[in-house]
Amino acid sequence: MTTPPRDAAKPAVAASPSAVAPDARVTPAPGTARLPAGAHLQRPLSLPQALLWALGAVICFHLAYSSPILSYFVLGYLLCLVQLARLATARQAFYVGLAVGLFAVAPQLYCFWVIFGRSAIVLWLILAFWIGLFVSLARLCLLAFGPLRGALLVPLIWTGLEYFRSELYYLRFSWLNVGYALSGSPVSPLFHWLGTYGTGFLAMAAAVTVSLLRPKRAALFAFRLTLLVIVVLFLHAYFNFNKSQSATGKSVLVAGVQLEFPTDAEVLIALDKLLVSDPATELLVLSEYTFDGPVPEKIRNWCREHQRYLIVGGKDPAPKSNYYDTAFVVGPNGDIVFRQVKSVPIQFFKDGLPATEQKLWDSPWGKIGLCVCYDLSYTRVVDRLIRSGAQAIIVPTMDVVDWGRHQHELHARVAPVRSAEYGIPIFRVASSGISQLVDRNGQVLAKADFPGQGHSIRVHLVLANPGSLPIDRWLAPFCSAATGCLIAWLLFRSWFSRRQTPSLP
Repeated sequence: MTTPPRDAAKPAVAASPSAVAPDARVTPAPGTARLPAGAHLQRPLSLPQALLWALGAVICFHLAYSSPILSYFVLGYLLCLVQLARLATARQAFYVGLAVGLFAVAPQLYCFWVIFGRSAIVLWLILAFWIGLFVSLARLCLLAFGPLRGALLVPLIWTGLEYFRSELYYLRFSWLNVGYALSGSPVSPLFHWLGTYGTGFLAMAAAVTVSLLRPKRAALFAFRLTLLVIVVLFLHAYFNFNKSQSATGKSVLVAGVQLEFPTDAEVLIALDKLLVSDPATELLVLSEYTFDGPVPEKIRNWCREHQRYLIVGGKDPAPKSNYYDTAFVVGPNGDIVFRQVKSVPIQFFKDGLPATEQKLWDSPWGKIGLCVCYDLSYTRVVDRLIRSGAQAIIVPTMDVVDWGRHQHELHARVAPVRSAEYGIPIFRVASSGISQLVDRNGQVLAKADFPGQGHSIRVHLVLANPGSLPIDRWLAPFCSAATGCLIAWLLFRSWFSRRQTPSLP
């Protein structure tokens, strides 16, 4: 009687995808088929489930941008995007994410259709592309690193992509990010510590944490997080209130009027009305592109006659029939005492040449930075003014009335976020609305409505301490660099895996 081989006594176990741990990494043996797509994901989503999460993401996004009271729905939007990363294939993840981005962006930016016509579809798709890319990258991280370690990378990826598409590449456009959704909400004090991109990082980290927990634990975590945020914001408001009470600085009575493509005569009439209504006004502000050239001599004569400072937008001639979109400061003697060129001309517009430098106006009341219109949307532009010691920012703006109310409301979200980030006041005068005075805490103290041709806004602008930068000014660039390295590594890993895996006969 022969003894059977030792290995024959062991029961055979059929290899199947269901027998593999969800986060295990399996390399197919030569001559064997690969595992089904999504086999390493925990509970991969079916397409009907994915469509429900996608619908939830779109609804939450629009609710978050509908009112400051509903801004917290942006967390639901992020949670839905994280859930979509569980789709079975990379192609599904990208295209479902792209669809979510398109249905989120297009209604909010309908003004693109008014401005660009059918080309707006391409611009909407470009903005939606970043959402599709995020969902597909999040899925790849879950596959490559497992559910837990992969989830830890998701906030980094989100912040890296958001910063890159908002600040770094040619078609940069910062609107509709997480920070602007929370503009004017009770969590605005977080901007001073974290910045708009840091707040997005924290919001995505909270969404990822909830996605990893069971429903009961997720609800408890959300409750505790809410309590913590309330306590922190209360303490911040308390100490900030005491600081604001003791803050000292010079105050200037400043007035602005909303004029869109006015004639010189209309400008003079508007300036006269401002002085008649309040003769103590020391500084007057008009919008970007008030003049189709340098400041006319008759306007400079008005400043000389009334001994007033005037900040106004116009065009400074440049070589080869070009120009610089410029904010001019006219002094009481009628001379141009300062000028600041727009740093980031709008793409696809005839918007002049970019500024070669940025400086502060050393005004009689303190150091004032000038941002021309969309320059305020870019942290990399405003940061240079803050590093130079800006105590306040004045923003001549052109928002054409035909672009619609919603475009004006979206643009009006920028100034409160920037004020809260830097801790300095911002006075913004738009051509047709919505002009604003925002205090150093991000609260709108005064505004002129839309449509508002000829409407004026008059405020006391207090110049106290210079502003400071939040932590996301180093966090966000780091996230972008890390995301780029991660994409390169994933591409190399995919290429190497294909080289190592023999093809089926």
